[in-house]
Amino acid sequence: MNVINRWFQPPSLHSPAHGVEKKASWLELFYDLIYVAAFIQLGNQLSGDMSAAGVLGFAGLFLPLWLTWTAFTFYANRFDTDDAVHRGLVFLQMFGLGAMAVCIEEVFVGETTRFTAAYLLVRVLLVAMYGRVWRHDKAAGEMARRYTLGFGLGACIWAAALVTSVLSDSVWVFGLWALGMLVDFVVPLTPRARELALRHPPDILHMSERYGILTIIVLGESFVKMLGEIAGRFAQEREAIVMMGGEALPAWAAVSNSHLILMAGLGLVLTCSLWWLYFDDVAGSRITAKPLAPFIWVYTHLPFHMAVVAAGVAIKKAVFFPVDEPAKVKYAALLCGSLALAFFMVALIDLVTHRRVTEVKEQVRVVFRVTSGTVLLLLIPVAGFMPGSVFLALLAGLCVVQVLADLSMAPQAAHPMGHDHEAQHVFDQLMPADPELAGDDEDDDSQQHPPRRRDVGDAVRKGTPNELRRDVYFHLMEASWTQIFIGVGVLYIGTNVVFAALYMLDPSGVAALDPRSFFDAFSFSVQTMASIGYGVMNPVSDWANALVAVEAGLSIIGIALITGIMFAKASRPRSSVLFSDKVVISTRHGVPTLMFRVGNARGNDVVEANITVTALIEEVSPEGHKLRRLWDLELQRSRTPIFALTWTVFHALDEASPLHGLSADNAHERLFNLVVSLTGHDSTYAQTTHARKLYYPEDFRFDSRFVDVISTLPDGRLLVDYDHFHDIERDAGDDT
Repeated sequence: MNVINRWFQPPSLHSPAHGVEKKASWLELFYDLIYVAAFIQLGNQLSGDMSAAGVLGFAGLFLPLWLTWTAFTFYANRFDTDDAVHRGLVFLQMFGLGAMAVCIEEVFVGETTRFTAAYLLVRVLLVAMYGRVWRHDKAAGEMARRYTLGFGLGACIWAAALVTSVLSDSVWVFGLWALGMLVDFVVPLTPRARELALRHPPDILHMSERYGILTIIVLGESFVKMLGEIAGRFAQEREAIVMMGGEALPAWAAVSNSHLILMAGLGLVLTCSLWWLYFDDVAGSRITAKPLAPFIWVYTHLPFHMAVVAAGVAIKKAVFFPVDEPAKVKYAALLCGSLALAFFMVALIDLVTHRRVTEVKEQVRVVFRVTSGTVLLLLIPVAGFMPGSVFLALLAGLCVVQVLADLSMAPQAAHPMGHDHEAQHVFDQLMPADPELAGDDEDDDSQQHPPRRRDVGDAVRKGTPNELRRDVYFHLMEASWTQIFIGVGVLYIGTNVVFAALYMLDPSGVAALDPRSFFDAFSFSVQTMASIGYGVMNPVSDWANALVAVEAGLSIIGIALITGIMFAKASRPRSSVLFSDKVVISTRHGVPTLMFRVGNARGNDVVEANITVTALIEEVSPEGHKLRRLWDLELQRSRTPIFALTWTVFHALDEASPLHGLSADNAHERLFNLVVSLTGHDSTYAQTTHARKLYYPEDFRFDSRFVDVISTLPDGRLLVDYDHFHDIERDAGDDT
């Protein structure tokens, strides 16, 4: 923003409708760094006490920290100011936040006075900032007044909590905390506040950037802590070596270090998967017009960020799991629970957003996230029955599956709109209303170079209604066989892992099952799913019998569905039609004729074959509008009763042809491409087969003809020489 007076400049309402791009300021980024210290302190407290009380205390203190950040972010999003007064208020807020971070440890031992005073300072300063807006900006006066009075009421409650904390150590302090934060939550959600938010909408681009930055800070803090712990462990070992007189590192220590590096790599996989989950699924997605959708998007970030911080603490503990000993249950529970919470929150955000570019319905991703989160929760009770390294590898594999699923749901082409910072314009402005007008504003340089040759199936679909996107069946039918087998393998292993975890809830319910072996439970699940029944292990309790009944029923349905999908995919006829690489223009019966060649490479019977050729031609209307229109070309023969060898297709470039006068000099100017479509009944599959080919102006060869590829063998059979199928030669009599 342009600052007129560095000392004093009243804040003004920022409106994204005016087209002014708002980026995160240096002051906002500086403000964010304070939260690194606060999150580190919270993580240290959670790391030292992972009991139920410790987790609740961690969540309770995370809430006021996150509320202060969100409140300031919304203020910075709605209003523009950068004078000395504003900077002074922000610096004082940073001081209060730093005091909150320092006092976190005191709260866990019952000392609440200093933390309450620090939070009260931050809220009072925020009220002062909104008060400035109320006084100086008439356009946003009502909105600023509501926030000033609402947050002022919350600050009064915190002031009462401060007085209570000073006078006594009563539990009423925490009750007043809860009431004050409830007020801070409710103020933006009142009907009038939501109405004003619609009148003065926030800058979506700026909000997405700000929440993305905080997510990066949270992820980075967790990984930095893990690296610090590992570096500390290595430093201890080096000190031990020095104390031993500088002897070489023992073999057992080298093995331990290698294992630690491997475990750290798995921890990095978990962290990177969370990054992928957010920045590929949440950041930049368009918020829907559903009621309360923007507020759900914002407030869902609270448990998500809390889950990421907790996951960072758990990963730091998990990388030190022993090689062969079972994982520690409390650390495993925290890791699984935090990852599951992150998955659930991303699923909730998916319910109120539309992904920028996706091929699959939103519900598919929601169900996938919820299912994965549920699997993580089911792994908690069995963590103590498997080696820590196996447990962490299992979690890393599950997170990698999330990434692979995201990749499979995305289009294969790159996003044509560029970077995320263009997202707000992409949603509503950049795409042309008429697809025939797309590309009309090409500059001279773009016309000198032919467009990249891509199949129309590679088009990226933006803004497709959710109900018209691909469902799971369609997605599987379009997927490659490699994707199918990987998907089935992941589903097979994942289902058996889930049921193995359920069997381990009552290990004595299965005869001959080692109660300490997760692998035994996994093997029993495989036997049940496949109906093998070796007889060594069998259910003996009601719980195990119920699980066997459920698993057997699901396996019957699952096998039937997978078999049907594979059969449907394998039974689809695959076209064996071969099109010539080039289109030739030659004189035939005194008329310039366009020709290309089609061959049945498989040689089976394709009956009642029909072919159509459509030209996409650039035209300029009398009014000066540049359009690309489709013209059907009349062929000398468009059908054949049997198509078993080759077929040369002819179109005369006479006066009736839309391509009349086409030449090597004007081909790029007049013609965009030819679309050739062939259909016929494949007698082998007893189904209709389809084939399509696109020709571009650079594929045209003038004054040329195809080399003959059909000849007769000595025994009378015909020979089709596909080695020369694409070869052409100059017309007879032409100069070479």
